Amino acid sequence: MPEIGETEIRSKVQNLLDTAINPAVAMHGGFVQLLDVKDNSVYLQMGGGCQGCGAADITLKQGIERMIREEVPEVTEILDVTDHAAGANPYYSPSKG
Repeated sequence: MPEIGETEIRSKVQNLLDTAINPAVAMHGGFVQLLDVKDNSVYLQMGGGCQGCGAADITLKQGIERMIREEVPEVTEILDVTDHAAGANPYYSPSKG
């Protein structure tokens, strides 16, 4: 299988965000943006209801990351670079410790 480059990874991940991931998280008022692809690592930022949501990590690990790895196996790492502490209107507020 030939290796694909960052441009193709970016295109495949963006397509997945547009067609599957964002329509799903939009139900909770959220969205996910592709910020960058470097050395087969994907940098994502969550916003809207996802930013600061207590379930954002679960959504990322069990939903978004799984889908990206299935569709784009060349991706080696998926990084959430969201500042969740700045979330103004999370769908599900984390419990206060």
